[in-house]
Amino acid sequence: MKKLIKICVTTNLEGKPAHVALLFFRVFIALELMIVHGFKKIGIGVNSPEVVPNPLGLPENSNELIAILANLGFPIFIIVGFCTRVATLPILCVTLIGLVVVHVHDSLLIKDVPFMYSVVFLFLLVVGPGNYSIDAIIYKKYLK
Repeated sequence: MKKLIKICVTTNLEGKPAHVALLFFRVFIALELMIVHGFKKIGIGVNSPEVVPNPLGLPENSNELIAILANLGFPIFIIVGFCTRVATLPILCVTLIGLVVVHVHDSLLIKDVPFMYSVVFLFLLVVGPGNYSIDAIIYKKYLK
């Protein structure tokens, strides 16, 4: 009984279950970003490509490229676990700009999506991809 209580009330970020959880977490959140937000930016699943807000006044082509890479390109890096922490940075830039610039005056119902994506990718930035990633293989083989 004591062991069961310990399992329920402690946090263990070591061991195989934690790394498997990180693998599933990063794969599913990156796929979610790609399917829900990335594909519609290039016109897949919608009648016409989504108009990407440009709150910073960047050149339109650059703004669209950044949005497409953040929603389709960098999630692929996160799925395979290659340069995972670096790949979260452009995604965080886009989601945080969406949160604090684009949706600054919107209700919490609207801010919810960029807020949750920001929290999730900030978590991945801090924790990293886990042992089941290309980053871990590179570290173990070349840097350890």
